[in-house]
Amino acid sequence: MTRPSFTVIEGGLSAPKNSASRQFMGAYVTNTRLMGVIGLYIHWRLDDRYSSPDFHQFFYLDSEEYGFETYRSVLGNSVEEISSIEQTLIGGLGGSKEEITEREARALICEYAQFNKRHGLPLPDGFTEYQFLLETPTVLDLDEEKTLRKKQCDAVVTDYQAINYFLMRCFGQDYEAAQWLCAESFDLDLYKEYGIATLCKNTIDPDESQPGTYLCESLIERKDQYVLLVSQLTVSKHKITSFEKCSGFSVSSAEAAMMLAKPEFVTVYEILMSADEFNDTMEQMPLSAMMTPHDNGRLFLAFNNNNNHVDKQVFRLSEDVFGLYYITDFGQLIVSSFSLTGIHALEKDLRKSILAPYLLATAKYEFKEPVLYEFIQSDFEDFNEFLDFIRNE
Repeated sequence: MTRPSFTVIEGGLSAPKNSASRQFMGAYVTNTRLMGVIGLYIHWRLDDRYSSPDFHQFFYLDSEEYGFETYRSVLGNSVEEISSIEQTLIGGLGGSKEEITEREARALICEYAQFNKRHGLPLPDGFTEYQFLLETPTVLDLDEEKTLRKKQCDAVVTDYQAINYFLMRCFGQDYEAAQWLCAESFDLDLYKEYGIATLCKNTIDPDESQPGTYLCESLIERKDQYVLLVSQLTVSKHKITSFEKCSGFSVSSAEAAMMLAKPEFVTVYEILMSADEFNDTMEQMPLSAMMTPHDNGRLFLAFNNNNNHVDKQVFRLSEDVFGLYYITDFGQLIVSSFSLTGIHALEKDLRKSILAPYLLATAKYEFKEPVLYEFIQSDFEDFNEFLDFIRNE
């Protein structure tokens, strides 16, 4: 089978030189703006001077700290390469893809480029490829902004969802999006002294005597420092109507770990083929997962395809991960999930995969708190030996 022709463009070596040589074919944005990041994709058709007329651009845009953070592109129509870049940049965002117009796409790029300028951030590599999108600033009118906002944002249909999204945006100092979730204007920067922080966990306690009133206990993290904050919010028709700061105090990393603890289900497999052969076979699997290399192996994170974990009375940021696959350099595949349903689904997928003949399940575990990450960060090569060590500590 002939490999499809494609080029991953670096630094604009093959990119067209002016916007007149491009025809807009389509674009989408992920509806993940309330999580603080969006993915943007634009497809162009080039003129006849180019042997591969299709040009695909991918943008990763952050609304808290990093702005227009990442850019990738592909010249050609390799489904494999386009899917790989798409999965790498937006596979973990959990949202759906919403079609947008060329004008809306250009406006988003201009908006986040301005974010970088305001915050003194450099634009990502490949500037010559997307420069044409910035040459004439695109500014939307109020109606156009409202339309684009709806496309970028997940529909908020419960009070829990509204509260968790709202607190995420406030702690991330993304006050523009936080205001979208409010019924009226009021102070949103109640916790600005903590800097831009991540909401790790939020527990919502409804006030039974006052419908629509909620007390929230929020664990936030900033530069490995944890703080527990208590706030009171009122909600009407899934819109925030008031926001009050009640109390806050620092907690240690150990205390934070206890607050974030949850069960982990792990299955260990022995790999019955060479590492190189297994890696080649693994790459053929249709895994919707992001890979990160580590000293003793590779970790694949499989994310949920939605952000339903936001719509919970107890929100945990980590629940966007459905499961993990860790392939050690020493012949083990370790599969992990935070739910029994999840680990069963991962095991079933492996049994149905082309890897099945080369995997031998050797152990299954249920832990009261996550263990796999500790193993990955340790110097141990064998998971079972690592468990023996921590049991005897």
